[in-house]
Amino acid sequence: MTDAPDPIEKASFGYRDVPAAEKAGLVRRVFESVAPSYDLMNDLMSGGVHRLWKNTLVDVVNPRPGEKFLDVAGGTGDVAFRILERQAEAPDVTICDINTAMLAVGRDRAVDRGLLRGLAWATGDAETLPFPDRTFDGYTIAFGLRNVTGIDKALAEAWRVLKPGGRFYCLEFSKVTSAPIASAYDAYSARALPFFGRVIAKDAESYRYLHESIRRFPPQRELARRMRDAGFANVTWRDMTMGVVALHSGWRI
Repeated sequence: MTDAPDPIEKASFGYRDVPAAEKAGLVRRVFESVAPSYDLMNDLMSGGVHRLWKNTLVDVVNPRPGEKFLDVAGGTGDVAFRILERQAEAPDVTICDINTAMLAVGRDRAVDRGLLRGLAWATGDAETLPFPDRTFDGYTIAFGLRNVTGIDKALAEAWRVLKPGGRFYCLEFSKVTSAPIASAYDAYSARALPFFGRVIAKDAESYRYLHESIRRFPPQRELARRMRDAGFANVTWRDMTMGVVALHSGWRI
């Protein structure tokens, strides 16, 4: 009599469950495809509101000169550039992204803006960050946590690389708090994301995945619980645009 084979660990890729070992490669291909048009698509799909969400994130972070920040899954630089500019004379921001195509776009944008001092770039996985323990004062991740294979592993890594007293901030699509708005928003995103993806990015399927990944991401209360399980204290969240997105924060004590 032989033992039954171990079941293959699964992870969500949009509405599909795929072998966990395959998800990172599938996500990588999505962002390789959308990288050249990623920022334009963000403007079109949100009507530019994503800029206000990111401004609010950085307002809450309140970066001070000399603090060390890590922006994960932030390849094109949108959040990191805002932090850098707030730090003024003593900037220190590292952008870490698993996708080299997104990082290439971000580097080009940084050069175009003259943002060269105090900015570092690293290729790395949110679940296995290439940094020592207790390195950073602040960790940000905007619209990236839902794309990792293991959310709990990514949260544990965030806790690991933060110094005691360091702050974690996650800006992510979440559960809309108004039922009528939720219905309209679901209908819009289900149709608009693939449509814009097909017309602008020439890739409807990647944007269909992005819509589906939003729907399968944990709601606010569950993500807060998982942050506490990872060791974070003082965990809170702020709903924006009636819960279309939520800004979660926590401290490493």
